[in-house]
Amino acid sequence: MNKFFLFSIAVLLFIGCNTKTQKELITVNYPPTAKADSSDTYYGTEVKDPYRWLEDDRSPETEAWVKEQNGTTFGYLDKIPFRDELKKRLEKLWNYEKLGSPFKEGDYTYFYKNDGLQDQYVVYRQQGDEDPEIFLDPNTFSEDGTTSLSGLSFTKDGSMAAYLISEGGSDWRKAIVLNPKTKEIVEDTLVDIKFSGVSWKGNEGFYYSSYDKPKGSELSAKTDQHKVYYHKLGTPQTEDKVIFGAKPEEKHRYISASVTEDNTFLFIYASTSTSGNKLFMKDLSQPNSKLITILDHTETDSYVIDNVGSKLYIVTNMDAPNQKIITVDASDPIPANWVDFIPETENVLSPNTGGGYFFAEYMVDAISKVFQYDYDGKLVREVKLPGVGSASRFGGKKEDKEFYFSFTNYKTPGSSYKYNVESGEYEQYWKPEIDFFPEDYETTQVFYHSKDGTKIPMIITHKKGLTMDGTNPTILYGYGGFNISLTPSFSIGNAVWMEQGGIYAVPNLRGGGEYGKKWHKAGIKTKKQNVFDDFIAAAEYLIANNYTSSEYLAIRGGSNGGLLVGATMTQRPDLMKVALPAVGVLDMLRYHTFTAGAGWAYDYGTSEESEEMFNYLKGYSPVHNVRQGVEYPATLVTTGDHDDRVVPAHSFKFAAELQEKQTGTNPTLIRIETKAGHGAGTPVSKTIEQYADIFGFTFFNMGFEELPNQAVLKEFKE
Repeated sequence: MNKFFLFSIAVLLFIGCNTKTQKELITVNYPPTAKADSSDTYYGTEVKDPYRWLEDDRSPETEAWVKEQNGTTFGYLDKIPFRDELKKRLEKLWNYEKLGSPFKEGDYTYFYKNDGLQDQYVVYRQQGDEDPEIFLDPNTFSEDGTTSLSGLSFTKDGSMAAYLISEGGSDWRKAIVLNPKTKEIVEDTLVDIKFSGVSWKGNEGFYYSSYDKPKGSELSAKTDQHKVYYHKLGTPQTEDKVIFGAKPEEKHRYISASVTEDNTFLFIYASTSTSGNKLFMKDLSQPNSKLITILDHTETDSYVIDNVGSKLYIVTNMDAPNQKIITVDASDPIPANWVDFIPETENVLSPNTGGGYFFAEYMVDAISKVFQYDYDGKLVREVKLPGVGSASRFGGKKEDKEFYFSFTNYKTPGSSYKYNVESGEYEQYWKPEIDFFPEDYETTQVFYHSKDGTKIPMIITHKKGLTMDGTNPTILYGYGGFNISLTPSFSIGNAVWMEQGGIYAVPNLRGGGEYGKKWHKAGIKTKKQNVFDDFIAAAEYLIANNYTSSEYLAIRGGSNGGLLVGATMTQRPDLMKVALPAVGVLDMLRYHTFTAGAGWAYDYGTSEESEEMFNYLKGYSPVHNVRQGVEYPATLVTTGDHDDRVVPAHSFKFAAELQEKQTGTNPTLIRIETKAGHGAGTPVSKTIEQYADIFGFTFFNMGFEELPNQAVLKEFKE
């Protein structure tokens, strides 16, 4: 830290609705960011890393930097004239009762509910026709609402339960065991659980997963040897036995355990990365039975969805990139004995079970279709969904004769439906009463061609009758990685954006899972540029077809999507007016040295893997591709100071590079949420503030002096 850089930039703020006029000049004084003499050498190439000191996220120097950066950022945001109006509108629209799909456990039906603006959803339960009662209220877990409920698991008979909590947005969890009937905690809290659920073995105890407690900073220290433990009720956690993962030579970064609904089998899934898993089985009905290997490699993804006695039903993409279901007997479950049950189709399969049936959900160009099968593999019916969109929670317990599923799309808030498994009929169980009118909006799916000619789907949603003259404020949102599919879903924040005449566009980029494993593999490692090209082509399509123009386009994404935004804005800074990278993976040379980051190597590769991989990563790594003297778009980097998945150092370094090298009048700011992690469990109050800041920043830097649709906001104007 031998040099300090103080950057001041005159930022022209535009005060003229859709007409850019020089009305006010505001100077942004970026806080000084020290530069250290640090570097790494890869295959003979030295790479300087002047902001590495920011990786020490708990040092006094970093904490001071965070405070100063937030002071600058919020000083800027405070000057946006309509920021409070946006916040009030978000609060108004957010303030409606939200109800999750009910589920049965023992004698009770449970459901999640939020009265409107509660920071965390509350778990209610109901017995028969009695009035619902509160079962768990996470809003009481902490005074500031930053401790959230992150998991809830019951025994088969519903007589015992364990729930997981996250403090300050951390991926580390605590487990609390209670008697559901009395709601009394029955033993000491379990600690240091990570990337894990709870799977009960009868009423005796449960399985969970964790890492050894890291040395040094809990936030950023590397954690790469996952283990499965068994906790016997009534015993201290120090006596919990390691079931799998103790041998250093069998190091796996992600391991999970699952017990079948009939409590007969334990299955263990072991992965070295976020894709592909080994599969092991233990017969719990036989005392001292050995762990049997079903799959001894991580080249495919396979999991057991159900069993009938010794007959196993396994979902796999082995020789089936779009997934299929096979059957095999537990006496000899190796792949050579697998028999197709529901074969692979041209669409990606995501199955579930309930009521004695299989429900095969397929993605058809990212849109849900659901088919019901019996346990002989016979098609019973196609379930005609309420519309074009996404269905979820399609399933339940075997004895259920009815269960609840939800349905949503980009313009329709999620509703719940009660489904009869025998007749196939369903009725609406709950519909939100929200101050938003889906019938005033339209959604269109288009297909465009990427740089190499690949056809990419994109769903575009906006107000009906919108004039396509190139001046519509537009958010282009993307992800493109880890086999994750972006399917239509409603967002209150995006509803406010569209109320103001904004367009919301979501392309299904390569690297995702919308078209199966081949689609995923087309966007990993040395093919990662395909993802960025797909996103760039989506922007060019929107501009060419007059939905918007570069002056009114914002790009947004989080986590791997934050990388997408960072790479796109450094490769094509001319393409958009605003860039919004959130909790992004932005230092591609060192990402694998933090927490469980090495597990992402299947998608990214690592700089240590080979000289070719190093050069490829360095070629697009956002932190390493910010160039001196380039005018980058107005940028608001967002992260959480307790993010222990994608550590905030990624965002810290990227913001520092931008502030050092940016030219022109566009601001480059970083908003750091305190006592917050990667996003899950963020209190509603903080989420609303984040949306108001992000949308306010976006509209402001597109040149708006006031929000486009004042009619919607009239009642909130002071």
